[in-house]
Amino acid sequence: MVNPAAEPSKGQPPADQIPPETFFALIGGEPTFRKLVAEFYRGIAADPVLRPMYPEADLGPATERMTLFLMQYWGGPNTYSQERGHPRLRMRHAPFRIGPAERDAWLGHMRRAVDSVELPPDQAATLWDYLERAAYFMVNTMDDIQSANG
Repeated sequence: MVNPAAEPSKGQPPADQIPPETFFALIGGEPTFRKLVAEFYRGIAADPVLRPMYPEADLGPATERMTLFLMQYWGGPNTYSQERGHPRLRMRHAPFRIGPAERDAWLGHMRRAVDSVELPPDQAATLWDYLERAAYFMVNTMDDIQSANG
C-alpha cells in the first residue's frame, strides 16, 4: 500500500534502467503520466476554485512538475528530485489554503484525468487510491469559504 506521506526517495534508476515491474512501467510509462497530467490541468485551467492558486499565466511549468513527481513516485526516473530536491509536498503546498472545496475540486479533475487514460480497473484503482489519499493529506484547513460566503 502506498503512503501519501511517504514521498519518493532519490536514488531511482535512470529512465533507461527502470525495472519493467514498476507501476510506472506497468501502466505505460511516461506517455501515460503525461496524458494523465495534461488532462488534469485542462480542467484546472478553467476552474474558479483552483486556477487562482497558480500564479503563473502558463500552466506548463506546473504540469511538468506534477508529471515528473508522479513518474518518480511510481518508479520512473528521478528527474523531479534531481531538478527540485525532495518533493516535500505538504511544505510546498503550505502557502495555499487547501480546504474541502479545493480538495474536492482537485479530485474531480483528477478523476476525469484517471478515467481518460483508460487503465485496467485494478491499475486505475491503485492509482486512484493514492491520488485520493494524497488529496486528503494536503488539506490544511477545514474552513469552507464557499459555505461561509454562501
